[in-house]
Amino acid sequence: MVIRYTVKLTKSEVEELQVIINKGSHTSQTFRAAYILLNCDEGKYSDKVTNEQISKVLKVGMRTIDRVKKQFMEEGMESVLERRPTTRVYEIKADGDLEAKLVTLCCSEPPKGYSKWSLRLLADKMVELKYVESISHVTVRSVLKKTNLSLGR
Repeated sequence: MVIRYTVKLTKSEVEELQVIINKGSHTSQTFRAAYILLNCDEGKYSDKVTNEQISKVLKVGMRTIDRVKKQFMEEGMESVLERRPTTRVYEIKADGDLEAKLVTLCCSEPPKGYSKWSLRLLADKMVELKYVESISHVTVRSVLKKTNLSLGR
């Protein structure tokens, strides 16, 4: 069963959304949410527009409109207009000890058949020497960039 969310904005909410649309600088997400809410409003302060029309004019999907309506009904207008901070936790692979080993390896002689170290060679060698279980060449690059070491020099 599909839940239909009916948005009924108060006069002050309509005015606040109008201010967002007409003045100041806001993120595109905020503008989009404001336009969606204003057009979905079934209250007495504006004309309701169908989701299909909103989707066509704003170039957003029907699911986006439904998500904005749902979030508005469950969490309120501030939640819809402001982006939530990320809850993702990033694991840091390269600590100081690993950085030191990488710099030492970078300054050593490259393997036979190579004139200099590449990022991928360094990453593979770090795993081969069991300094780390796995490491990408991108992580190697960011560590070398952080320590101002360049493979090109």
